[in-house]
Amino acid sequence: MKFDTIRLDVEDGIATITLDRPDRLNAYTKTMKSDIIAAFDQTDASDEVRVVIVTGSGRGFCAGADLSEGGSRFDAADEAGGGVPRDGGGEMALRIYASTKPVIAAINGPAVGVGATMTLPMDIRLASETAKFAFPFTRRGIVPESCSSWFLPRVVGVDRTVEWLYTGRLFTAAEALDAGLVRAVHPPEELLGAARRIAAEIVDNTAPVSVALTRQLVWRMLGAPHPMDAHIAESRGMRAQGSSSDAHEGVTSFLEKRPARFTRTVATDLPDIFPGWASPEYR
Repeated sequence: MKFDTIRLDVEDGIATITLDRPDRLNAYTKTMKSDIIAAFDQTDASDEVRVVIVTGSGRGFCAGADLSEGGSRFDAADEAGGGVPRDGGGEMALRIYASTKPVIAAINGPAVGVGATMTLPMDIRLASETAKFAFPFTRRGIVPESCSSWFLPRVVGVDRTVEWLYTGRLFTAAEALDAGLVRAVHPPEELLGAARRIAAEIVDNTAPVSVALTRQLVWRMLGAPHPMDAHIAESRGMRAQGSSSDAHEGVTSFLEKRPARFTRTVATDLPDIFPGWASPEYR
């Protein structure tokens, strides 16, 4: 599939999505939203892909929404019937949230506005020493988007969230690390290699179906009202996986002191451990 604003490359089980508008510091557009959603559709559909890395080309990760349209950039007409038009960043964030493959952000430069919020539904965030972050919505007369009012407090806590969102100020990769927004900070030339090492650890040693189920459990249980919900889903997962060839191979390879050879795939073998679960409808 041809993309206009991103590149998608797959090698050794790792898909790399590169935001590719370097002359604009990879500023976000509606086309980029559509390209990113389509890329995640593609990585989910391919059993050649085990892990997804998202990074930026040039010296920026994503400088936020492209504001070249001027003050009307965020104008939105009501939908037919008087409905509220959906936030495009939120549509993208929900698609990343639904990924069946782990997602690693390799934040190689400025990540501002939607450039920062798009990383929140990703699983692991690594940053370059040159990265800077901001959630400048109040400085632009708008509000947080990309479901960030849900994701950000869960990542860094309420106190840090409200400070960053209320002030909209720019902050460094070191502050992001201190707050837990990113897992590690690396020299620029080492960032993508660090992301690929984490990805390779997953590709080389884990069962694809187990990883997909684990991702569902972790993200979906963030909104569960009681640990019993986790107990029920985990029990279903243990039943489905415990009697599978994956579990047999995992135990046997451990006893025989050899690498495991898992054969079940996400596309064909992912069990439903959340029967009846569906994304809420937009209304």
